[in-house]
Amino acid sequence: MTATEPSVSLTGRAPARPVGLRPRRVPGRAARTRRKWYEILILTGPALIVFTVFVLAPIGFAVYYSLYRWHGYGWPTEFIGLNNYFGRLGAFRDPIFQDALKNNAIVIVGSLLIQGPLALGIALLLNRRFRGRAIFRLLVFVPYVLAEVTVGIAWQLILQPDSTADTLLRSIGLGGLVTGWLANLDVVIWTILFVLTWKYTGFALILFLAGLSNIPDELTEAAAIDGASWWQIQRHITIPLLGPTIRIWMFLSMIGSLQLFDIPWVTSQAAIRSLGASNTMATYMVDQGLNEQFWGYGNAVAVILFAISFVAALLFQRFVLRRDIQGAVTTRRA
Repeated sequence: MTATEPSVSLTGRAPARPVGLRPRRVPGRAARTRRKWYEILILTGPALIVFTVFVLAPIGFAVYYSLYRWHGYGWPTEFIGLNNYFGRLGAFRDPIFQDALKNNAIVIVGSLLIQGPLALGIALLLNRRFRGRAIFRLLVFVPYVLAEVTVGIAWQLILQPDSTADTLLRSIGLGGLVTGWLANLDVVIWTILFVLTWKYTGFALILFLAGLSNIPDELTEAAAIDGASWWQIQRHITIPLLGPTIRIWMFLSMIGSLQLFDIPWVTSQAAIRSLGASNTMATYMVDQGLNEQFWGYGNAVAVILFAISFVAALLFQRFVLRRDIQGAVTTRRA
C-alpha cells in the first residue's frame, strides 16, 4: 500500500472513527457576525448605560419639564406647550434673555480675538531659549490653575470703588478712566471679559506650547539657512503647522464661552444681572429656575443652551475641523 492510498482494514472497510472525536466545524459568517456584536455589546454596554442614565435621560427630562409650568413640587401637570420658549413670557421674548445671548456672543468673539492672538504671541516668545523661560511659563499659567470662584472673588475685591484698580489708575495719571467696573451697565460685561482673558490665556498658552513642541526643528533650521527671518519662519512655517492646535483651542473656547457661568455669577451682583448687563445664558437659567423657582422655564432655557451649543459644535466640526479629522477617521472598503 502506497502513502497516497487510503488505509483500509482486512475486511476491506475503512477504519471506524474513534468514539468521541468529531470533525472540527468552521463557524459560518453569521456566527462570526453574532460573536462580533456580542463582543461590542459587552465592551460598550457599561459606557452606554452610564451615558444614557447621566446624559440622555437628563436631556429628555429637561425637554419634558420645559413644556410645563412647574414650580418644582410634585409631578408637572400644567401643560403649556412651547409657551416657555415662544409665548408672551417665553425666553425668546424676554429682553433680559436677549441680553444674555448678546453677552455670550461678546464673550465668544472677545475670547477668540483677544485670548488667541495674545497667547500665540506669548507662546512664540516663550518657545525661544532664554534664561528664566520656565518661570515665565509658570507665571502665565498660574491664573488658569486657580478656581473660578477664587478668581471671581479676588477680582471683585480688586475692582471695588477706591480699591486696588482705582488706586493704581490714579497713581499713573489715568484717574479719568475710573468707573464702577462691576456696577456700570455699559462696562460690566467688558470687565468680565478682561477677567476671563486674564484667567484663560494660560490655557491657550499651554496648548500652543504643546503644539510648538511637535514642530520639527529641521524645518525652521532649513528656513534660517535659506535666509528667512524669524518673523518669516513663524508666519510661513510655525503658525500654519500650529493650525490644528489653534482650531482645537477655538472649539474649546467657543463651547466654554457658551456655557460660561462661574465668573459672571461671582463677580457681578444679582441686581446687575437682573438688568441683563452681566447675564449669560447659564446665569439667567439659574436665576430663573433656581432663585425664582420657575423650574419649567429654567428647563426651557437649559434646552435652548444645549441646542445652541450642540448646533455650534456640529457646525464648527463640519466646516472648521473637517480637514483635521479626515485623516483620523478610516473607512473600510468592501
